[in-house]
Amino acid sequence: MYLRRARRGAALTLCLALLAGLSAAGCSAVANPVHSSAVADGPSSPAASQAARTTPSVVMFLGDSYTVGEVGVAPEETYASATARLLGWQVIVGGRGGTGFVKTTNGEDDFLGMFELQLGWRPAPDLLIVSGGHNDRRLQGPQVAAAARALLERAAQRWPGTHVVLMGPLWGNGTPTAQVVGVRDALQQLAGRLGVPFVDPIAEKWITGGAIGGGNASRYIKKDGTHPTPEGHRYLATRLVADIERLGLARPVRDVP
Repeated sequence: MYLRRARRGAALTLCLALLAGLSAAGCSAVANPVHSSAVADGPSSPAASQAARTTPSVVMFLGDSYTVGEVGVAPEETYASATARLLGWQVIVGGRGGTGFVKTTNGEDDFLGMFELQLGWRPAPDLLIVSGGHNDRRLQGPQVAAAARALLERAAQRWPGTHVVLMGPLWGNGTPTAQVVGVRDALQQLAGRLGVPFVDPIAEKWITGGAIGGGNASRYIKKDGTHPTPEGHRYLATRLVADIERLGLARPVRDVP
């Protein structure tokens, strides 16, 4: 009998101590752990979100051969993968060489189709970076922008709370054609209308010189005049990292709806 009473007394003392500790910490003894986790995962401000990050951000890229690689440059060597290494992201790279928002290759999918096949069925990332327009350069800017809008709206519908960055065409020299500038302008205007951050490698002169001599193209661009060398990809990654940091998205956290 004494042992049973002693045990009951010890258990009661332990419960009271636990309750006292919870009360001192400002917690309820009947708090819903699921609700507490949801609150912790969804801070009210971007600064709080980044401060609360304890695991690597999950970031997805969608793009053309600049993003996924081509002959002589493997996917893990592209600027997308290099950016992820520099920022400590967990990255998934999607897309296909020769494609764009509208442009397809050998009857395969455009960016929207590849989004559905390669990325859209996955759990929502913290950030999606869409980079393209180079292969759409022979098309009218409004047509490209309309296709880009369909893609961005599909991503927002599929992944509410995921941050999105739209990146304009990459170009292999410092003198982009009027056609590709028109596509860049249309994408930039779309980003402004949608409130999506826009990264502009052409305006920021990531690649200079080339066909006109001088600049950094001779160092960073292959002899085909279009695609970056492995060193060029690493350089492009440093430029993108600078823009991502400027946008406050170096450690993105998806907003919980």
